[in-house]
Amino acid sequence: MNTNERFQALEALANERILVLDGAMGTQIQTYKLTEEDFRGERFGDWPIPLKGNNDLLNLTRPDVIAAIHRKYIDAGADFLETNTFSATVIAMADYKMEELAAEIAREGARIAREAADKAEAELGRPIGVMGAIGPTNKTLSLSPNVNDPGYRDVTFDEVRSAYYEQAEEMAPFVDVFLIETVFDTLNAKAAIKALLDLKRDKGIARPIIISGTITDASGRTLSGQTAEAFWNSVRHARPWAIGLNCALGADLMRQHVASISRVADTRVIAYPNAGLPNAFGEYDETPDQTAAHLREWADSGLVNVLGGCCGTSPGHIAAIANAVRQSSPRKVPEIEPAMRLAGLEPFTVRS
Repeated sequence: MNTNERFQALEALANERILVLDGAMGTQIQTYKLTEEDFRGERFGDWPIPLKGNNDLLNLTRPDVIAAIHRKYIDAGADFLETNTFSATVIAMADYKMEELAAEIAREGARIAREAADKAEAELGRPIGVMGAIGPTNKTLSLSPNVNDPGYRDVTFDEVRSAYYEQAEEMAPFVDVFLIETVFDTLNAKAAIKALLDLKRDKGIARPIIISGTITDASGRTLSGQTAEAFWNSVRHARPWAIGLNCALGADLMRQHVASISRVADTRVIAYPNAGLPNAFGEYDETPDQTAAHLREWADSGLVNVLGGCCGTSPGHIAAIANAVRQSSPRKVPEIEPAMRLAGLEPFTVRS
């Protein structure tokens, strides 16, 4: 099954039922109790700085662990896997002085996920999509890191766009969808969108796009100051296959913001909350049944098309979610007329 056939099959399923995304990668990596030596492997044994915590590097040094985690989520009922590439850009990898390895890490992360999905497809007889995970980087384009110099930025828009372009190009042969996720700064997301549009223009490489933002706290806004509705209106020109939210909040606190997007978005809605909020020890206490109960209500209320889990979630959470929404119908994508059309103007289109 090639990429187009697989995505068409998943899209057909999305018209019949709610699709299930996988859960947290970092939480599962922690269960393996990996050491500094595991992160280094033989190849990076003499690297000058500590590498433990660079989870994307495990694509090169412990691919067996990453593949095993992917398979656990497939067996739990996931229709989509996310690649282990959240930080696989030259910008994020600078923290470990591994900028030159970013492209290889991105490619291997996508290859491992594709290999796991292909093997499971053959065994289980159902399509399993791979989402190329594009994280927000550790820099922000909208805000200055220096309170004494509001105009200062660590990076430029073109630098962020270029980093995303490289990452996406490396992942493209293995992924069915590009997922721009955990968006705390909409300008960063726009750089990612621009990179994907440029990749289509330059190389003819095009994949459906999913965009997922992050409401950072009780303010109900992203770090760059947007409400859920404003975030949607800022990125809708990308014509995403799905739009939604992930991370930062548990399901109970995220619901109102998912509902806000569901009211206005003329595309599918995706949501994958944390397993509640972390406790005093930074651990997540919400059980699979508790998370699944929240998400079943979302599904029964007609809010969502794709559900999964973010920080703190496990294969147990995904299995519980998949079982909880098995009989729920997906949100019907509304026919919402853009305001400009209502005003008698032609809708905005993206030209490649």
